[in-house]
Amino acid sequence: VSPQDLPDGSVIGTASLRRQAQLLAINPTFKCVNFRGNVQTRLKKLQERIVDATLLAKAGLNRMGMTEHITEVLEWDVMLPAVAQGAIGIQCREGDDKITRFLDALNCANTKVAVDCERAFLAALDGNCRTPIAGQAKLQEDGKLYFEGLIAKVDGTTVYRTSRVGSPDDAVKLG
Repeated sequence: VSPQDLPDGSVIGTASLRRQAQLLAINPTFKCVNFRGNVQTRLKKLQERIVDATLLAKAGLNRMGMTEHITEVLEWDVMLPAVAQGAIGIQCREGDDKITRFLDALNCANTKVAVDCERAFLAALDGNCRTPIAGQAKLQEDGKLYFEGLIAKVDGTTVYRTSRVGSPDDAVKLG
């Protein structure tokens, strides 16, 4: 079920202010409740009707073999993810050429371009984990970088969205 299809007054479990703001922008009658715990705990609360809906990471459900619980995959136009969602970052000492060579082999250039764009957006807004900011950049087959960003009030009454398309070489500038 997509958020647009939930009835007025639905109780939705989420610990994310970013998701809360986007949900309340869809329907201000929703009640978002702080929802923590592992996937099994969250699904149990859903089955016990403590909440009417929750949002879970598809990647996590895939990894755990629990895809039967997926009722809707939310696309960009419905719910933007957190900046750098799903990317793994590794730091090392500056000037450590040996470790840098090892890490270079792990780097995905397309992911790095996307994350650089998204993090530039977050930095420009001076965002943190308590700010409802979302952003996603993707390199497409046409060779262009597509970015969509959002900042909102926690209560969903104000949502600003922006989008840019450009060269991957301009990733930070696009962000």
